[in-house]
Amino acid sequence: MTALLRPPTGISWPDRQASTELWVVRHGESTWNADGRYQGQTDVPLSPVGVLQASSLAERLTSQGFAAVYSSDLLRAHHTAEIVTERLSGAPPVQTLPGLREIDVGQLSSLTLPEIRLEFPDYLAALRKDPWATRRPGGESMADLYDRSSAALATIAAQWVGQRVMVFTHGGVVRVAVGLALGGVPQNAWARLSVANTSITRLLLSAHGGTLLGFNDAAHLEDLEEAGEADDLGLGATP
Repeated sequence: MTALLRPPTGISWPDRQASTELWVVRHGESTWNADGRYQGQTDVPLSPVGVLQASSLAERLTSQGFAAVYSSDLLRAHHTAEIVTERLSGAPPVQTLPGLREIDVGQLSSLTLPEIRLEFPDYLAALRKDPWATRRPGGESMADLYDRSSAALATIAAQWVGQRVMVFTHGGVVRVAVGLALGGVPQNAWARLSVANTSITRLLLSAHGGTLLGFNDAAHLEDLEEAGEADDLGLGATP
């Protein structure tokens, strides 16, 4: 009997029939993204540029098929989902999950980074010491976000085993998806994961773990202005 062929590295390929393929998409630019304001779970609409970004993604994915489409219930993600979904094969309905919301930034909502530096220096100092467990004033920590949104993604994956699903969400949740695919994210790596508006991150999730297939793919925006990458998790030592 001929032995089964294995990859030359000795690493087993993931079993797609026992996994769910997730295409995780960050929403288009919002009006507060354009202004450099933290928004978190404040319900802010897409900017005109954000609508154009979503339309470009829709054109790229025209006639692609997905078993289901999920979205955060926040307007900027749900509107992006609606624009894209109507161009998909079969136009599956958009199902909303509050667990896919962005991190709750609490009292930082509507503030710019210079304003946060002025009003919340103690928070910034704590964040630099412990970016994972430090909560936004009146809001969530990255650990809170991971627990909440990973549960939502796991629920989706368990329901659609062997199929492909699209998820419209936020920069923080995209980072969580990467963590699930990689079995965790190295310390301090979260702030180094740039997530562009309407970028696609693809992964396989199963009961046995995950595999990252692609990250931050925004090829559909090449003919537009550069997609914004800053979000409510902040970069480096910022909030």
